[in-house]
Amino acid sequence: MSGNFSSIDHRSISKDVWSLLSKDWMLVTAGTESKWNTMTASWGGFAVIWNLDLALALVRPSRYTYEFMEKSDGFTLSFLRDGMRAVLNLCGSKSGRDCDKAREAGLNPRNFGASASAPRIAFEEARIVLACRKVYVQDFEKASFLDPSILKQHYPKGDLHRAYFGQIEGAWASESVRA
Repeated sequence: MSGNFSSIDHRSISKDVWSLLSKDWMLVTAGTESKWNTMTASWGGFAVIWNLDLALALVRPSRYTYEFMEKSDGFTLSFLRDGMRAVLNLCGSKSGRDCDKAREAGLNPRNFGASASAPRIAFEEARIVLACRKVYVQDFEKASFLDPSILKQHYPKGDLHRAYFGQIEGAWASESVRA
């Protein structure tokens, strides 16, 4: 990868992954170079399942990004540089159906995919980018929640997430802000 990013081993990310998700937040992005969408997320995870290193992204069907996640064979997770909370707030509060969030937020998209046929759109403003190939999806189901308070608190409208498990194909860190 050229530019201000260098390829890294995703297992070498030294930042606490709990903080990456819950405190720093991320942008989940899917689509093609000509048509894609991104959304802010603070829920997700990392796991080793089926002997694969996986990233987990959760997207509600009501989100515009859901359409792109469904059509794409993969997605990216972009962890932005410090001081970009306003960008994350904008990308989490506005819909790509109604505006060009990236332009409003001052984000510069870039393809981190291995080829044009398998694009992985992320952003120049990221400090860490993970490119993932979807390997499994699973819809959350009401009957599977053993603690009903979770449904009441997080799903009052019944808009349950779909979980996307993506094999991590590549990881990059900004040369100016190391992982």
